Amino acid sequence: MSELRADLLRRMLTQGTILFVLLAVLLFGVAGTLRWWQAWLFLAIYLAWTIWLSAWLLRHDPALLERRMRAGPWAETRPAQRWIMSVTTVGFIALIVVPALDRRFGWSAAPGWLGLLGDALFCLGLMGITAVFRVNAFTAATVEVMPGQTVTSTGPYAIVRHPMYAAATAMLAGIPLALASWWGLLLMIPLAPALVWRLLDEERMLARDLPGYTGYMQMVRYRLIPGIW
Repeated sequence: MSELRADLLRRMLTQGTILFVLLAVLLFGVAGTLRWWQAWLFLAIYLAWTIWLSAWLLRHDPALLERRMRAGPWAETRPAQRWIMSVTTVGFIALIVVPALDRRFGWSAAPGWLGLLGDALFCLGLMGITAVFRVNAFTAATVEVMPGQTVTSTGPYAIVRHPMYAAATAMLAGIPLALASWWGLLLMIPLAPALVWRLLDEERMLARDLPGYTGYMQMVRYRLIPGIW
């Protein structure tokens, strides 16, 4: 393994471990119990996908993996996107904390099968994100146009203009359901406008700065949901 890949592997393992531990602490610490099979299954799915995808990217597209690791409000270069990512980061944390509080105080009294339904939706979102990574090597975690970037119009991009956001929406909606929380699902109501704001802002930038993108917008009419929007 080259020195660059070895360094990337170390950073990937460090960031991945920290995030996984934080998720586990938030879930079980706020819930006040380890007797929560939905949370254990959710963490197992998340960990398995993260390990597989990271290993695949490290082997096939380490540059994309490195770009995906530069994420969060602090990584954005434009003020509007820093605000948007601040809101979505808080929203993601709430998607974990509220279901944990729900588990602790029994607000939802949701059936056990809801967790399995949520896991299926979560996995569907992860599969969509993986499909995007396979066809678009410029899928950064920040909103920017990179040197040498070209318009991607194959795979899921032939169906909607922003398949990453479509997949991420399904994934995020699946989290509270996977944790058997109806109340957590309500957080998608304030979170969805932030995602749409980010999408529209990114689209304006791509139309301005990425050659060929306006033509792609005319070819693929829908942003997130075929036949609707």
